[in-house]
Amino acid sequence: MDDTYKTIAGCSEAVFTEKRSKFIAIAFPVRTVAEVKSRLEEYQKRYYDARHVCYAYMLGPERKEFRANDNGEPSGTAGKPILGQINSKELTDVLVIVVRYFGGIKLGTSGLIVAYRTAAAMALDEAAIVEKTVDEEITVIFEYPFMNDVMRIVKEECPDIVEQSYDMDCLMRLRIRKSSMPKLRARLEKVETLRFQ
Repeated sequence: MDDTYKTIAGCSEAVFTEKRSKFIAIAFPVRTVAEVKSRLEEYQKRYYDARHVCYAYMLGPERKEFRANDNGEPSGTAGKPILGQINSKELTDVLVIVVRYFGGIKLGTSGLIVAYRTAAAMALDEAAIVEKTVDEEITVIFEYPFMNDVMRIVKEECPDIVEQSYDMDCLMRLRIRKSSMPKLRARLEKVETLRFQ
């Protein structure tokens, strides 16, 4: 079961110049479309005097949520080459913005594609690539006398304890790597009175 994915650890930046046009590429780790939008707004304000602020992003471990935007450049000359670089490195949860300052010399469609692709690749080459696991969460509710049974399983299977509370019933929210979830769940199901939420 493939339950890992690659993303970048932090922001990275690179500058590429072609025929006096300057391309500033910035790569960010992002988790949601809302994060993407706030980064875009921030950089559109920061580079308000730039001719184009193009971007592409890929979200989620399945790599199904993505978008590429040419921001006024000829169709397919900016967003797609940026997205292509994200794909070639098999990354997700990443946004790459490429800001273009026009240098007075037209690059043509093939020149633009190469420039945006190169700038995006340079920014991603600067980034530290990390592998993360796809995790799942489970919430269990049990009576206090069974605390030791539950805690023994937690200690042996090593899930992260996301939340716990001890009222009339005990509640524990656990997070574990997707491939380890069936075993954890099977062991917990054997604890008396325990139920899943």
